[in-house]
Order: sequence, then structure tokens, then C-alpha cells
Amino acid sequence: MSFIVIIPARYASTRLPGKPLKDIAGKPMVQHVYEQAKKSAAREVIIATDDERIKQVAEAFGARVCMTAADHESGTDRLQEVVMQLGYSDDEVIVNVQGDEPLIPPSNINQVAELLLASPNAGIATLSEKIDNVADIFDPNAVKVVSNAANSALYFSRAPIPWSRDDFGDLAVLPEQLPAEIDFQRHIGIYGYRVGLLHQFVTWAPAPIEKAESLEQLRAMWNGVEIKVKQAVEAPPPGVDTEADLERVRALLA
Repeated sequence: MSFIVIIPARYASTRLPGKPLKDIAGKPMVQHVYEQAKKSAAREVIIATDDERIKQVAEAFGARVCMTAADHESGTDRLQEVVMQLGYSDDEVIVNVQGDEPLIPPSNINQVAELLLASPNAGIATLSEKIDNVADIFDPNAVKVVSNAANSALYFSRAPIPWSRDDFGDLAVLPEQLPAEIDFQRHIGIYGYRVGLLHQFVTWAPAPIEKAESLEQLRAMWNGVEIKVKQAVEAPPPGVDTEADLERVRALLA
């Protein structure tokens, strides 16, 4: 199995500025992400950043760093710049590991790479986890995914999908529990890409469904890209978006 991990790390986070450099158990957060990625089967791990401070810190703990433009509209655009700079061939598999996932299981990184490598017709692979409570299925911040029998995504949405007509018919009253016969899945934001797909992706305009849902992966689906999805072999711990998230992870690693 041959693949490369790229970790995008931006300094200018809206909710938690300087997030990649926040200290967790004596190390900057981006170092925890890097060390988890290094435990995977990736042949190389690269940190992609637009900030000199992150570059200096990452190089100090031994990471390879690729500097990118500061004006990318999305993380996918940043990935594409990296693979273009480094001259990777179109059939290389890149796993995008978010820079705010200090506890990401290496097994999940391997799984998403294996899924894409085993699916020659797919351009993207990603993971999901089971939803077992009503609050999450109706939470627009929890992105849902429905896939077919061949593990190809049918749709991603912030809405409850699939919609159980008999159980969810009256929106005025939420059900007390989810119907047991439906396998509700929450999307996990780790992606495997083929380099050729990244080069295509940046040429496409944002799709209407992408803009409606604010979900970038729908641009690929709009343009006919097959996305493979499987339930993660290991449930990923929460990432860090806020100060409260940061404190929770600090407590876990204390």
C-alpha cells in the first residue's frame, strides 16, 4: 500500500486563532496530528501551511513542510497546490488529515487509503460512523451520508437522511428514539483523493447543491465523481474547533 498524508494547517482559524500551535501536553497540536499520521502506513507525511510560524515549529520537530498561498478558498485547493508543487503523478493517493485532529487513529488513515486503492473507478474515499441518537440526526452540524450496497455515496446532507417517513412525519414532535431498522451514518471528515481528481476539482465551479448544503464534497458528486464510504474501523475522538474542545483534549492527554 502506497499513499501520502498531507496535513493542512492554517493559523487564521476564526473560532480559535493560532489553533495548530496551541499547546497540548507540552507539544503544539499540529505535532500530535503529525505523530499520529506517522504511525500510519503512509510513505510520507507533509504539513501544508501558509504561515511562517507554523513552518518554523513544524520543521523544528522534523516535519516536511510545503508552503502554500494564503488565499485558498478551500482545503482541497490547498492540497492541489501541494501536489502540483511536488509533481505527484495523477494516480498517487493522497490522504487529507485535518490539522485539528490530534487524536486521529492511524487505523482510520490506513482504512481510507486502502478503500481508495481498492476502488479504481473512484476518485475519493471517506469514512463514516453510526448515529445512534435523535439529537445527532437532527443536528445540522452533524453531516449525514447515505451510501449504496457497493459502498458508494449517494448523498451527503446536513438534513436527516434517509428520511423515515413513518417516524419523522410530524416535525413538531421529534421521535424519542431512532428507528432500529435504518443504519444512520455520520460523515467523518477524512478524505482520500487521487491526484488527478484534485487537478480536476479545482477547475470546477461550486455546485448548486454544494452551496445549498455548504458541503464541498457535493461538488465532486455533482460532476459525477464516485465517492467510496465505509464505517470507520475505530471511532475517531472529537477534533478541536473551540477553546472548550481544546481543554477536553488537554484533559484526555494530561
